[in-house]
Formats: sequence, C-alpha cells, structure tokens
Amino acid sequence: MSGYVLAIDQGTTSSRAIVFDASMQPVATGQKEFQQHYPKSGWVEHDPEEIWKGVVSTARSALRKAKLEAADVAAIGITNQRETIVVWERDSGKPIHNAIVWQDRRTAPMCEKLKTEGLEETFTAKTGLLLDPYFSGTKLAWILDEVKGARERAEKGELLAGTIDTFLIWRLTGGKAHVTDATNASRTLLYNIKTNEWDDELLKTLRVPKALLPEVKDSAADFGVTNKKLFGAAIPILGVAGDQQAAVIGQACFQPGMLKATYGTGCFAMLNTGQAMVSSKNRLLTTIAYRLDGVTTYALEGSIFVAGAAVQWLRDGLKIIGKAADSGALAAKADPTQQLYLVPAFVGLGAPHWDADARGAIYGLTRNSGPAEFARATLESVAYQTRDLLDAMRKDWQDGETETVLRVDGGMVASDWMLQFLADMLDAPVDRPTQLETTALGAAWLAGSRAGVWPDTEEFAAGWKLDSQFCPAIDADVRDRKLEGWRDAVRRTLSAT
Repeated sequence: MSGYVLAIDQGTTSSRAIVFDASMQPVATGQKEFQQHYPKSGWVEHDPEEIWKGVVSTARSALRKAKLEAADVAAIGITNQRETIVVWERDSGKPIHNAIVWQDRRTAPMCEKLKTEGLEETFTAKTGLLLDPYFSGTKLAWILDEVKGARERAEKGELLAGTIDTFLIWRLTGGKAHVTDATNASRTLLYNIKTNEWDDELLKTLRVPKALLPEVKDSAADFGVTNKKLFGAAIPILGVAGDQQAAVIGQACFQPGMLKATYGTGCFAMLNTGQAMVSSKNRLLTTIAYRLDGVTTYALEGSIFVAGAAVQWLRDGLKIIGKAADSGALAAKADPTQQLYLVPAFVGLGAPHWDADARGAIYGLTRNSGPAEFARATLESVAYQTRDLLDAMRKDWQDGETETVLRVDGGMVASDWMLQFLADMLDAPVDRPTQLETTALGAAWLAGSRAGVWPDTEEFAAGWKLDSQFCPAIDADVRDRKLEGWRDAVRRTLSAT
C-alpha cells in the first residue's frame, strides 16, 4: 500500500490540505482562507458551507500538486479548530445556523448563570473544563434556544450536531458517518473524560438531546470512507484530533512531562500527564491529549485567546506592518528605554485568569511611543502569557526531577526574536523543530499508523528533529522586573472590568 497520507487541517482562518509521503515529509499543500463573520460585538461565526467547499478544493489542489490520484492515498487524517460547533439537518446535511466559533463570547451570561447556580464544580469534575463561553456546550444550547424550531426538531431526531471534524466527516462520507474522536468530544462541556462517554447529567443541565451528538472513537480509528465522487476514489478516514492535541502528537510529546505550545491565532500550551487525570488548582484545563487503542492519555492545558491575532491587529487594525513576518524586525528597532505592556484581551483573557469581560489595554505609553514599541509589546505579550501558563503548570504538575523544555510550533515561531524573548521570560529552553507542520503531521501520523504504512509511536518519536534551541540569556533581575510590570498590567486590566 502507498505511504502517502492526506492531512486536512481545518483552522480558524483558513483550511489547508497537506500530502505527506512515506517518509512523513510534506510534498504538496493547498490552502484557502475564508471569511470571518462578526454579527455583534464579541460574536464570531463561520459559514459551514464555505468551510466545506474550501476543504474539498484544498484537498483536490494538494493531490493535483503532488501528481497523485485518490487511489494513491492510504488514508486521510483530520485536525480541526476545536470547540467551534455546527448544527445541521440529518436529511439534507444543510446547517441551520452559521458555525459558532471557539472565540465567540455570546454565551457568557449563560455561563455566569450556571456558575451562580453552583454548577461549575460539577462540570469541572466531569469534563476537566471551566464554565466559559469558549467551549461548545453552551454554544450548542444557544442554537437550540435561538433558532426557530431547532429544539423541537432536535428532540424529534431531525438534526445533528458536532464540532468541525464531525461536520466534515459527515459530508465527506455522504452522510454515512456521524462520529468524532475523544479529543474533540472532551472540549464540549458534555463529555465525561473519566468515563469516556456523553454525560447524561450535563446534557440535561444544558438541555441538549443525546441523539444530536456523534459516536466517540479513538483518535486513530475507522471514521468512514470518503464518497468516491469527491476525489475519484474512496479514501478511508483513519485519524482525527483537535488541532492542539494533533500538535502534541506531531511534536512527539508522548511521555508524561513533555510540553508543547502552538502559536497560531491563539496560543495553546499542553503538558502530557500520562494516564493520570490531574485536576488543576490553578485554573488550567484537564483534557484528553489522545486516546489510542482504548487507552486515554490526559494533559493539562492553558489557553491564550490572542497570540498571532495580536500581530494581525498590528497589520490589519493599526496597519503598521505590511505582513505578519515584519513584526520581529520592527520590534527589534524599539527604543530599549521604553517599556510598553500590551494586555491583548480583545476577546477576554484565557488561562489562568478566565475573565470573559476583560478587554485589551496598553500601558506605559509616552509621546515617543510608536510602531516599533507597539510591535515589541505585542510579541512580548505572547511570552508573558506563556510564562503565566508555565507557572500554573509547574504548580499543578509535581515532576521537579526534569527541567522543563518547551517544544513550539505555529506561524509565530518563525521569529527568532520572539523565541529568544520567550526563552528569556520562561527561564527555560525553547525547542523549534525542523518540521513545523506539526498539527497536520499529528493528524497524518494517526491515519498513517492506523493504515499500517507509517511507524509506531516509538519510531515516530525517534524521528523528531531539532532545528534551533533558544536558551535564556537575560539577567534574572531584568526578567523579574519585566514580569512584575506585566503582572501589574494584568491586575489593572482585570480590576477595570
């Protein structure tokens, strides 16, 4: 059988398809951006039909560029933006509302009401998550409440729901498979990560009919086969994982204590805790890292809502850079005597603060502050937020025997300037791999290993290669002074809400 694997990477701002060869190297890519919809302040939506069309076109493009036929592909792996939810008609496959995106904050009042009713502890104990509009469950409840006739139709079994992976698989298989994997299910507020099943008590609390929800499988499993009309032949779908979990796999973080951070639209740091489900005392999330052969591996996760999105703000909002890659060079020109702090709470603050109402702020402005200082403050904010996550993880994960090394990926890690500052603020080494397509690679490995054409976990991990390691190179007192300034800026932002 061919060793080619097609990875579908459906992200927050674009859809990509990457063909990997038998040596696990990318050989062709298709990519297509899609529109972001902002119906009201704090609301973010995507058009599921636009996403679907983009996924099909990018997959066809990648196959064409690789000069392959569908029959040459051993399997498809899917990775996706997590927590974004879609509801569609069982018969027609037509969505009844735009997808509500993970960044969307419209259900903050619902979450607050559940908290005042004393229910957050119940949700956290079962799902490892906090009651925050970030997660899928309250978004799904909102659609059922607000779309005319939706709840009645759902109770009659006329509707189906799922995260983006589920919607894509439904479409790819011609409506034959309504499935997801454990990592995506674990982000819904509806899935009990201890028992690995949809939780009846939580479903009742959010008034979500179980019949709406997909069957939950291992991350490497038989998810169905594509309709042969799409690509010219049927291709088995054998791997699925949410984007951050796929990055954990792609970075070969298979051992407890290994840590990765992905710097894309947001930043997501995940620490493998093995088969131990570690409950955070520092407002981190406990989640499923992956489930293979029925064995669940857990992780602690910290979520930063705005990372690369802040660089996009420099480009599209302030228009002080022409392209995102210019941010590091501009930051390097900043006046070293100025210290600006950007708290990029454009859609609230994530871990470890979880303040849905916080909004962005910048501190330390002078008449001499200009584009370079804004660029530096923006990149520095990512490092400061990562330090907050690492501090919380260190308190929760008692492994003091091993020095922390962070493996990084995502678009922002192309900046040496940013990674050096990150190492300085973490007071720990930062490793950038040679293979930066780690999210897509993780999904591809799940599918390729399941198909029997790619290596097992141990051999895959042995193939991880380092491109550059960034080590701390700053005086401790300078680091401490900068971090204290950051913490003061965060305190001021939180207290202003």
